[in-house]
Amino acid sequence: MLGLMQDQPLLISSLIEFADCHHGDAEIVSRRVEGEIHRTTWREVAARSRQVANALDQEQLAFGDRVATLAWNGYRHLELYYGVSGSGRVLHTINPRLHPDQIAWIANHAEDQILCFDLSFLPIVKAMHARCPTVRKWIALCDADKLPTDSGLPNLESYEAWISTHSQKYDWPSFDENSASSMCYTSGTTGNPKGALYSHRSTMLHAYASAMPDVMAMSARDSVLPVVPMFHVNAWGIPYSAALVGAKLVFPGPALDGKSVFELIETEKVTFAAGVPTVWQMMLAHMQASDLKFSALKRTVIGGSACPPAMISAFQQQYGVEVLHAWGMTEMSPLGTLCTLKNKHLTQSQEQQMAIRLKQGRGIFGVEMKIVDSDGKKLPWDGKASGDLLVTGPWVIKSYFKGESDPLVRDAQGRGWFPTGDVATIDADGYLQITDRSKDVIKSGGEWISSIEVENIAVAHPAIAMAACIGVAHPKWDERPIVVVVRKPGAEVLREELLAFYEGKTAKWQIPDDVVFAEAIPIGATGKILKARLREQLRDYKLPGI
Repeated sequence: MLGLMQDQPLLISSLIEFADCHHGDAEIVSRRVEGEIHRTTWREVAARSRQVANALDQEQLAFGDRVATLAWNGYRHLELYYGVSGSGRVLHTINPRLHPDQIAWIANHAEDQILCFDLSFLPIVKAMHARCPTVRKWIALCDADKLPTDSGLPNLESYEAWISTHSQKYDWPSFDENSASSMCYTSGTTGNPKGALYSHRSTMLHAYASAMPDVMAMSARDSVLPVVPMFHVNAWGIPYSAALVGAKLVFPGPALDGKSVFELIETEKVTFAAGVPTVWQMMLAHMQASDLKFSALKRTVIGGSACPPAMISAFQQQYGVEVLHAWGMTEMSPLGTLCTLKNKHLTQSQEQQMAIRLKQGRGIFGVEMKIVDSDGKKLPWDGKASGDLLVTGPWVIKSYFKGESDPLVRDAQGRGWFPTGDVATIDADGYLQITDRSKDVIKSGGEWISSIEVENIAVAHPAIAMAACIGVAHPKWDERPIVVVVRKPGAEVLREELLAFYEGKTAKWQIPDDVVFAEAIPIGATGKILKARLREQLRDYKLPGI
């Protein structure tokens, strides 16, 4: 027997229509590429999204055709989020921090038909457009009078001119909720990037889940700053959840330095912000140097890579901002866990609470997870057993776009689990702790050493700005850890001093054998440390005394 409920598909267009109807006057604030602040509302974004849909219809794009973006966080990018997906096409956000050769490869693999870009990325577009035969139209996200006349791009048009002649009325089509809505490629640190193709259903369920109280807890009372880029896994789904709850959105545009981000938070009375540790590190340094405080910010979600304990402490103890540690992947839309305390933890000491906050958090309804040993045997949730992390759920991919092989691991019942590549523990309360990437974990004398733990201790030192731990060959122990560090400006610390800093904080055999001081550590397009590149840079390195 079936239920007697109305059959209505979960479609992204319903989000923008809801925001228009119920929260139309809520603000959308953007720092534009030109530098000035632009103010609009959900109502205006909805109207212009319909213009985008009408423009795509006139271009005769077929259902499911891909429209690419190379753009910062801003109101025009938001309009494309809804106008493209809502009309049945697929929004393909491309990471502009990748090499132009990789961007061209991705655009060709996706068979993008239209590519919309911010003018800051014009040099990238010039470098790769001739190698993108499927792109029939190039749209510069600017006013008509800002359109470059000497770009050399065929069929280049300004965004404002492109949509201006079209009606703000549009009947959003109804179709299967499992239809593709958007696409994001992995960073391609090992081989070519791979495309994660999201559906309307997966996106809607993810938007619902991420707004829940024990996740991002977003509401119409929030002013939300997604520092995490809209080209990086849909800004962790915030553009969708914000429409669902009617929150004010604040977009930073290209200005991601500490001073600019802090000033935007203060000017727009931001209550909730989300980003990767590297951005917050710059902002905290600016605040500490100028003795600044927040007036409205209450909480921040930090993900993308492990958040150092020193950063959590600084936010919470110095500035009264709750840090919510998060974990996820491009292949997971991306949220998998978020770290909020349970009721029983509220009476615990600050030290006990900090031990929990350092973990990546509890599973979100919709994501199942397990850890397994090398034979695929499920390991206990005791906070001690460490194994490969597998996940499954309605917003986890089952295959890659144009994938040649099935990435899933099948259990005894034939159910598919996605192998994350992370090594983790899960405690009895369901809190996940990532101990390493499977390719980065260090095996010394038959025992595992977490590179993340080694790095966290290093950045807790007042003189260290950034740290990366890698394993190097050892004739007796197979591998030993070393830590590569970048000092804070004007700070000094000797090798012996930093190694002594580890004493009492970890087991003696887990203390790194050496410290390598560097001017910079290679960072990838999504803000993560590139361990493979670091190993290549240090390929001739030899441990002292070996």
